[in-house]
Amino acid sequence: MTERSGTYPGEGGWRVRWTWTGGHTLKWPTLQDLASASLEEVNQLWAGLGYYSRGRRLQEGARKVVEELGGHMPRTAETLQWLLPGVGRYTARAIASIAFGQATGVVDGNVVRVLCRVRAIGADPSSTLVSQQLWSLAQQLVEPARPGDFNQAAMELGATVCTPQRPLCSQCPVQSLCRAHQRVEREQLSASRSPPGSRDVEECAPNTGQCQLCAPPTEPWDQTLGVANFPRKVSRRPPREECSATCVLEQPRALGGARILLVQRPNSGLLAGLWEFPSVTAEPSGQHQRKALLQKLQSWVGPVPATRLRHLGQVVHTFSHIKLTYQVYGLALEEQTPVAIVPPGARWLTREEFHTAAVSTAMKKALPLLSSLYFLCFLHVLSEPVTMCSVYTRASSQGPARVPKDPRCPPCPDGKSPAQASKSWIVSFGPTSPADAPSLNSATQ
Repeated sequence: MTERSGTYPGEGGWRVRWTWTGGHTLKWPTLQDLASASLEEVNQLWAGLGYYSRGRRLQEGARKVVEELGGHMPRTAETLQWLLPGVGRYTARAIASIAFGQATGVVDGNVVRVLCRVRAIGADPSSTLVSQQLWSLAQQLVEPARPGDFNQAAMELGATVCTPQRPLCSQCPVQSLCRAHQRVEREQLSASRSPPGSRDVEECAPNTGQCQLCAPPTEPWDQTLGVANFPRKVSRRPPREECSATCVLEQPRALGGARILLVQRPNSGLLAGLWEFPSVTAEPSGQHQRKALLQKLQSWVGPVPATRLRHLGQVVHTFSHIKLTYQVYGLALEEQTPVAIVPPGARWLTREEFHTAAVSTAMKKALPLLSSLYFLCFLHVLSEPVTMCSVYTRASSQGPARVPKDPRCPPCPDGKSPAQASKSWIVSFGPTSPADAPSLNSATQ
C-alpha cells in the first residue's frame, strides 16, 4: 500500500490538500467501481464537502464512460465537454491538457488574475468580451510541448505568488512581462515628478471609451493597491434569503435503541438526493410553521402528538447562492414501541448512523439543539428553576446555532411544574446518552 499527498490550486486563491492512498483502502479505484456505486454511497462519501452536484455528476460521468463509451475516456477537450455530464469548458481543457497532453489553455480564477495583471486588463473579467479575450490569451500562451505542466504552473502562480492581496511581485518569474507591474512603476515615477492630478500621456485614454479592456473612468487608479488594481473587483450579489422549518423527530424509547427520522430530498435541485429531517418551506415570520410542519410529519409517520412539538432555535447555513435559515423544532414520541414503518424515501436511524449518513452540514448543526432542550428539562427536575433565557442561550453560544431568548421556561408535559415532572418523562425525553447532553460547565460559563 502506498500513500501520496500534496496540494493543488483552486479557484479564488484556495489551495486544496489531497491525499491518495493506494491498495485496499481506495473506495473506488477504477471508473468501473465508481459506475457501479449507488448515488447514496457517493453522497455519503461527499457529505460535508459542499457543491453536492459535483459528486453526483462524477458518478454520472463514470457510468456514461462505462456503459455507453465502452470504458474509454474521451481524450480531447471537445469530446470531454460534449459527452460527459457536468464537464464544462475549464474542466474539459484541464483534463485534456494534463491527462492527455492536448495543447489547450485553461482559465480559472487564478489564471484570470494572472492574465489580467500581465496584460493590464482593468475591465470586468466576468463580462463576455473580457472572458473571451482571456480564453484566447490562454490558448496563445500555452506551451504545446508540455501543456499540462504549463496550465498547472499558471494556476500555481496565481495561487502562491500573484495572489489577490499582497502579491509577491519580487518573486514573480514573469515580472518583466507584467504590464500591471510596469504601470505601478510608471505611476510611482509620475507621482514623484508630476503635479497632483496630472494624467500620464501613455495611458490608454480611458475617458474616450475606445478600449473595452481598460478600467472605466469611474474606477480610478488606487496607488495603495499597486498591481492589485487588476483585475477589477466585481460586486457580487448577496445570496438570496430563504427560510425552512424542520423537525428532529425522535423515538427515544424505540425497541433496539433511539431512532431519528430522516427523509430523502428530491433527485434534482439543492442538496439533491441527500437525507434531512422532515422540512417545509416557510416564511421568516410565518405563523403557520407548526401546522405545516405537523402535516408534513403526519404524511410520513401518521398521527403525532402536536402538543409536544417545541421550537428549539434556528440554524443559519449559507450555500453558494442561498442563505437558508432553518427554524428547528423537536418532537419525541414517548411510547416504547418498535421502530415505526415508514414509506419509501424515509428511514429511522440511530445517532451513530446519522453522523455517517449522507446528510448536509446544516442538518448536523440542527441535531445538537434537541439535546440542549433535553438538558434544560433535566436541570429543571434536579435543582432550582432555570429559565430558557439564562441557560439555554449560554449553552448554545459556542455552537453554530443561535437560540432565541425567551424568559419563559418551556412547559412541562400535562401542565406539571418542573418539580412535578416524573422520572419516566425525563428518561423518555432526555438525552439518549450522556455524551449527547451539554455539560453543566458549558451551560453556566
